[in-house]
Amino acid sequence: MRAVLDNFDAYLQAFGYTLFLFLVAGVLSMLLGTVLAAMRVGPVAVLRVVGTTYVTLVRNTPLVIVFAFFSFAAPDLGIRFGWLDVHIGPFDFTTFFGAAVVSLSLYTSAFVCEALRAGVNAVSLGQAEAARALGLPFAGVMREVVLPQAFRASIPPMASVQIALIKNTSVAAVFGVAEAVSQMRSFNNEFGTQRYGIALAFAIGYVLVVEVVSYFANRAERRYRVAT
Repeated sequence: MRAVLDNFDAYLQAFGYTLFLFLVAGVLSMLLGTVLAAMRVGPVAVLRVVGTTYVTLVRNTPLVIVFAFFSFAAPDLGIRFGWLDVHIGPFDFTTFFGAAVVSLSLYTSAFVCEALRAGVNAVSLGQAEAARALGLPFAGVMREVVLPQAFRASIPPMASVQIALIKNTSVAAVFGVAEAVSQMRSFNNEFGTQRYGIALAFAIGYVLVVEVVSYFANRAERRYRVAT
């Protein structure tokens, strides 16, 4: 623990990378997951097949393989993130960070899709039929009637998906992103006699981050219940 306290700036910076990964990948996975959910419940058979195939393929693929693809195989196919070169204070967002965000976003979007699809199924079929009877197209029915209710109904499973995303950011350490687990490994190499304290300090950090997300998810869920 002493090693962490003496290098607290490095500890905070590592969790800063973890939070950046979580926030960027969380937003992108929500957007892609919503599109996938709309494809899976939509009237176009081809889109339903594409959405179902994507979700089935990604959900059954280990995250580390997704990371390995974008880190080693994708550059050979011309998919590179060398254009990413952003520096904000002590944080550097370059190639490795871009590959990690894309990997986490594509992987998490499959689970967001399924959580949201469960929410869509909770919406009464009569509401969608009534909206169509009023002349709304499919996109209008989803945007104005179904998705707002589906998001509110899927808050608990969606929170679980986002909490899993926080933990999954640790995989990025293996592929060169200096997030929390990467920094913990660095501390262990430099201060080998303090490994238990270092592990405890980083475990506390992850628990705090997860508890903050859980707090806001619980608040959102209570607000939804009051609104109904």
